[in-house]
Amino acid sequence: MKEVRIKFIEKIKRTPTVTSFRFSPNEKLDFIPGQFLQLIFDENNRKNKDLNKYLSFSCSPEKPYIEVTKRLSESEFSHKLINLAVGDEILAQAPLGDIVFYPEMKNIAFLIGGIGITPVISILEYICDKNLNTDGLVFYSNRREEDIAFREELDLLRRIGRNIKIFYTITDCVPKDNACVFGFIDKNLIEEKTSDLTKRIVFIYGPPGMVATMKGLCLDLGCKEENVHVENFIGY
Repeated sequence: MKEVRIKFIEKIKRTPTVTSFRFSPNEKLDFIPGQFLQLIFDENNRKNKDLNKYLSFSCSPEKPYIEVTKRLSESEFSHKLINLAVGDEILAQAPLGDIVFYPEMKNIAFLIGGIGITPVISILEYICDKNLNTDGLVFYSNRREEDIAFREELDLLRRIGRNIKIFYTITDCVPKDNACVFGFIDKNLIEEKTSDLTKRIVFIYGPPGMVATMKGLCLDLGCKEENVHVENFIGY
C-alpha cells in the first residue's frame, strides 16, 4: 500500500444516480482485481470520514487509467467528486482489500446488488483483458432497469468473454427487457440458472444486510464457507 497523486481525467454517468470517475496516477499504481482505494480530500485530517472515503476500483488493472464509481448523494464527499475539474489532483491510498480474484480461480460466481457491481467490473474486465478461460457467473440485482450500472459494459463483456454469464434481476417492477428477471436473487433463481454454485468461488460485495442474506443463501445451497468471499460496503 502506498500514497500516490492521481489526476482527474473524466467522469462517466452510468445511471441517473451512479457516476464513474477516471484518474491518471502520477506513478504506476498496481492492484489486484477486487481491491479498493481511499480517496483523500482532507489531507490534514486523515480521520475525516466525511471527506476521506473508500471506493472500489471499477476497472481492470490492465487499463492505462484508474477508475472508481459512486452512487452520488448530497454528501460533501459526493460534491467534491462532482466538482472535480479536468487536471485536478487528489491523494489516493492504495491498494486495499483482500477479497480479490486470482487467475488460478477457474470457476467463480458473483451475487451482487446495486453499487456492489464495481469490483465485479474490475474482475471481469481483467479476465477479458488477459483472455483467461475463467468461467464466471453473475447475478446482479437492482430495483429498476434504469438502475443497472455498467449495463452496456457488462453486455459487452458477456459477448467477448468466453465463459461469462450474467443474469439481471429487477425487484420493484416487472422489467420490459426479456433479458431481465423479475424478483430477488433467491434459491429458486439460482437453482434454475445453475447447478454448480457449490463448485465455484463465490464473491459477494455490497451493504452488510445484503451481504449477510446472500452468504446465508450460499450456505443453505451447500457452498463451503471458505469458498464464499464477502466484503461489506459501509458508508454509502
